Amino acid sequence: MALNLNSKTTFLFHLLFLLGNVASATVFTLENQCGFTVWPGTLSGNGAAILGDGGFSLPPGSAVKLTAPSGWSGRFWARTGCEFDGAGNGNCVTGNCFGGLKCKGGGYPPVTLAEFTIGSASNGNKDFYDVSLVDGYNVGMGVWATGGTGDCQHAGCVADLNGNCPEELKLKDYGSGRVVACKSACQAFNKDVFCCTGAYSTPQTCSPTHYSKIFKAACPAAYSYAYDDASSICTCSGSDYRIIFCPNRSA
Repeated sequence: MALNLNSKTTFLFHLLFLLGNVASATVFTLENQCGFTVWPGTLSGNGAAILGDGGFSLPPGSAVKLTAPSGWSGRFWARTGCEFDGAGNGNCVTGNCFGGLKCKGGGYPPVTLAEFTIGSASNGNKDFYDVSLVDGYNVGMGVWATGGTGDCQHAGCVADLNGNCPEELKLKDYGSGRVVACKSACQAFNKDVFCCTGAYSTPQTCSPTHYSKIFKAACPAAYSYAYDDASSICTCSGSDYRIIFCPNRSA
């Protein structure tokens, strides 16, 4: 049946709207270059769409693409040493979260985080992203922008902080005694000076500590403490992103 003029106008409007949404979508490609399986966790903010159902398995050498709408914000991290049953119930040695396989909330530290706020018309379609060690470190992680415009710098941590972690920050597997993660000083000591809380809750009063400087020296392209903004936040417009777990230095 032929459309009348009003129907055609409405149809074209919705078609253009949908095409606009497709054009503004951002594709995250999560790649596992580790020699072991990781279970990425995802967390969305501000009621945004949950990507990848909150979590999934990613064997060595494999990759998964996730699509986020304009204005999406959230984070990704790797979980390690996980055991889940057929219903998705279980736990992980690092990066564990409520909900089992499909996370309902963030990963328990210490964990390396990739954080994003995808641009929208309200902010000139500029993306903001970083890799954070503020909650500690469990695996190396790198973020590369692809096809965007602007600074679009690499963010991440290639170094093996588990192998160079100060003794007082080490998280060890109970069974093997192997170092599986490196805690932040905030988690290890729970003191305001390390957590940037209380009397140290402003950029003026919370300065880098001995421990955050160790993280920054090893991973200059990652957040090392709460107010490490100037050298850690990256921006790009109209980009897709590769998130690589255990990236090698040539990635």
